[in-house]
Formats: sequence, structure tokens, C-alpha cells
Amino acid sequence: MFHFVIDDELVLKPLAAEHALPMFELVDLSRVRLSQWLPWVDSVTEHAHITSYIKNAVKQGSENGGFTAGLWVGGEFAGVIGFHEIDWHNRSVGIGYWLGEGYCGKGYMTSACRVFIDHALMEMELNRVEIRCATGNTPSRAIPQRLGFVLEGVIREAELLPSGYVNHAVYGMLRSEWKMLR
Repeated sequence: MFHFVIDDELVLKPLAAEHALPMFELVDLSRVRLSQWLPWVDSVTEHAHITSYIKNAVKQGSENGGFTAGLWVGGEFAGVIGFHEIDWHNRSVGIGYWLGEGYCGKGYMTSACRVFIDHALMEMELNRVEIRCATGNTPSRAIPQRLGFVLEGVIREAELLPSGYVNHAVYGMLRSEWKMLR
């Protein structure tokens, strides 16, 4: 099972049922900031919603369709990173992520993305990793930029958030490119 110690402070662990309460508490604490960019935040109003999400994530992982991990910083639940549905035919996958209040701007998600990208492209031998971010979400966009992704374009009004539709910047990384950057 995937368990990755990035450094003395940061650990990635597969999401499990026992993570539901700390994850819910972090979402609740970070609700105002997260709801600006994630459409599901406003519908997460109780612990059971996170329990259901984790159950679905574990099922998707067991069916080899994706993988989701919690980020743990100093033993505290700090956020989530995951592969969206893996397209095995085209050997590609998207990565989604979020961090809770107090954990942003410290390099945690960049480090976690690096591990996930390496896992996807080198160990799973996929050919492409994609990251999509709302064009106005500068901190989220900085991650693929920092990691050397190519901005491939913008999808107009790609996602409906509580504030209205947002455009998505689409970033891509190919296996051949990642091999040169490692």
C-alpha cells in the first residue's frame, strides 16, 4: 500500500475511514477559503459526507481507477491529493489537490505533487499527467508552473462555483519531459 515519507515533517498516506473526522474538521476550518475554488465544499456539512467521499475514493483505488492520499504534516491532517479517474487506454491521469488553513505556501503540495507525478509517469508508466486550476487561483496554478508543466490552454467557463463560472488553466506534463526534469 502506498505510504510515502517525503521528509521529517510531511507524509502521504492513503485515505482511510479513520481519516474522516480530521478531514471534516479541516474542511470546516478552511471552508471560506476552499469554497472559493472547490464546488463540493458547501455541500460538506457533516462528518458523514467525508465518510462517503473516503469510501468512494477507496473503492476507486481498489478498482485501479484512481488513488487518493491525505497529507500529514507533523502528524496533523493537512490536505488531500489524488489521481482523478485514470485513462488506461490513453495512459493519462489528472491530479487534484487542496490544503487546509495554515498549510498553504510552505511547499507541502508541490512536494506531494512531485511524488504523485513521479509515481504516475515512472512507476505506473503513464504518458501524461494533467493539472487543471481555476485561472484566478494563483497559488494552485503556481504548483504546476513550479514543477515545469506546460500551460496548454484555457477552458472557458469550465466549472460552476458558488461565485459563478470560472475558467480553467490546463497544464500538462509528458513522461518524456518528466524524465528530463528529474
